[in-house]
Amino acid sequence: MTTPLREQTHLWQAPALGDVEMLHARYFQQRFAPHVHEGYVFTVIESGAQRFWHRGSEHLAPVGSMVLINPDELHTGATAHEAGWRYRGVYPEHERVTGVLDELELGRHGMPRFNASVIQDPELARAFSQVHQLSESGASALEQQTAWRQAVLALVQRHGHCPAPSAPGNEPLAVARARELLESRLADPPSLEELAAAVNLSPFHFARVFRQATGLPPHAWLKQRRLARSRELLKSGLAAADVAFNLGFADQSHLSRQFKQAYGVTPGAYRTACLHG
Repeated sequence: MTTPLREQTHLWQAPALGDVEMLHARYFQQRFAPHVHEGYVFTVIESGAQRFWHRGSEHLAPVGSMVLINPDELHTGATAHEAGWRYRGVYPEHERVTGVLDELELGRHGMPRFNASVIQDPELARAFSQVHQLSESGASALEQQTAWRQAVLALVQRHGHCPAPSAPGNEPLAVARARELLESRLADPPSLEELAAAVNLSPFHFARVFRQATGLPPHAWLKQRRLARSRELLKSGLAAADVAFNLGFADQSHLSRQFKQAYGVTPGAYRTACLHG
């Protein structure tokens, strides 16, 4: 007797993103009855294929595609592949989308609408998959909030109705203050919203200004500073486990992976070479 394949779902809210609902699911037999969501539905099809009814017609979403559904639009959902379908779903209330646009003064056109039910945009699909994975893995609020804003802006600009934002201005004092704040809180970094509030800029505008000035988004700059500081501490003789703890790495193995990717040797080998070389 053949054992039926087990469906898997992981539903959660992303605190760093204002409790946006996230779903990572693998379905084989699931059939969604006609229903609506009060907010948007953005999904990335990771494997298999989904078919669904939306706006009066049937649609097919193959692997790699994205499904876009506006608030309060009736739709269904079912498999279109013998192996079912696996997807990452993001379900933001419309304020979570318009709020990003407001930060760049692009919200004057109202709530964006998406005309296509299914889109083929690999770069955008990767961006939303990254946001989803960052939330699922518990990445820092700083990294999640930056990735979310970049993904939403790209989505609206490419497939909604939104003008291009103006180029980020030169804000040297804001960038300098943000760098000081990040440097002082390597083990417990502030979120993007906290950083932006500290320098009196909107979060998205701040993120763009910071990247223009440093060449890196804030979370990537923080990572480089943590690694640089870890070298100093290891050179002074501090054990790798203590370095990881002091600098806010998840654990020693997390430090080891990032350190070796950056410098080609493990923290332990680096410490030994500095102390006994």
